[in-house]
Amino acid sequence: MTATTQAPVTAPDSRAPGSTPHTDGAWSVIPVQTRSERPTSFDPEDFGAPTGREVNWKHTPVDRVVALFADEPTEDGDDLAIAYGVDAVADHLVESTGHDAAVRGEHFRPEDLPSAIAWKRCANALHLRLAADEELAEPLNVDLVGRGAERHGNAHIIVEALPNSRGTVVLHHSGSAQYAQNVEIIVRDGAALTVISVQRWDDDAVHAASHQARVDRDATLRHIVVSFGGGVVRVNPSVELAGPGARGELYGLSYADAGQHLESQVYLHHKGPDTTGDVLYKGALQGAGAHSVWIGDVLIGPDAAGTDSYEANRNLVLTEGARADSIPNLEIETGDIRGAGHASATGRFDDEQLFYLQARGIAEDEARRLVVLGFLAEIVQKIGVPSLEEELFVAIEAELAQEAAR
Repeated sequence: MTATTQAPVTAPDSRAPGSTPHTDGAWSVIPVQTRSERPTSFDPEDFGAPTGREVNWKHTPVDRVVALFADEPTEDGDDLAIAYGVDAVADHLVESTGHDAAVRGEHFRPEDLPSAIAWKRCANALHLRLAADEELAEPLNVDLVGRGAERHGNAHIIVEALPNSRGTVVLHHSGSAQYAQNVEIIVRDGAALTVISVQRWDDDAVHAASHQARVDRDATLRHIVVSFGGGVVRVNPSVELAGPGARGELYGLSYADAGQHLESQVYLHHKGPDTTGDVLYKGALQGAGAHSVWIGDVLIGPDAAGTDSYEANRNLVLTEGARADSIPNLEIETGDIRGAGHASATGRFDDEQLFYLQARGIAEDEARRLVVLGFLAEIVQKIGVPSLEEELFVAIEAELAQEAAR
């Protein structure tokens, strides 16, 4: 790869009319209608500052993330906003210096302004690699601790699984910062990789992350987003099932409290034949101003014969004043598939479940607790890391206790 790959790049020639830049640097006011036609560029000037009217920003409180729209050096330097705990993964770190370093940009293409700025301002990447045929006995844990809400930072992280490797990588986010983050994931032939991104930020943190993954022949990616903390957290995973027999499992868990905005825009592209996709995001919300956003886009391309894909989003609204936006979309460009579908549901407690539990002598508060735990447990139990699963159950209990004390 050479430095020339940093020049503005657009989506394939199937771009929609109006997806080319204006001379003023902004994309055309004619909206891109489908997820597959969204333009990309490494140059921040090709993206106008979001106004909240754009299709990919209209559900986001742009006034709360405006600090991530500034394409300028940060006062303290991008590397000082976040403290990276990588000692435990040192054996798997690969040097990645400069924008033209090997692997960087092999698949990743910025799709919005914060992502393009993060690419430009972060000269070096944090690159984790699983060796060919390696099987990890324990997860690789990376701690990312914000050093203060007044600090602004950018990052590019690469997670690469070489052929036939097996392992789990966990990104733990805590503290506070104004943080734009790119995560590039490459799962090579026959590998099985799990990437878990856990957001337990302080209440004043702002985190905008673009996760882009490519899954090659007979490889599997399990990608899990867990968002419990932060003022505004926007983690958008995009997964391309490129090789024959590739599999993508995309799961998400969120618990939005008063004033929190937790968002995920999910894109699953079935590109190769005989690929399989499973998308399930679940969220709970409580408190005034709690807001969650899930947008799920699935594209089954013209060469993706034999595809089997399903996506779903379920939300449980626990109090008045909370809001969940849920938008599934499905594009199919071939008729030769095994199956495809999507579903979305948002509601309050199931009165029948509560009645069933109370009829057996369980108090109402305890019955509500059991319903919430049962609702979210499906995602927690998919994580496959016992210590993290236990941590999340404790966090759910703490959220429920907080609401009960109000």
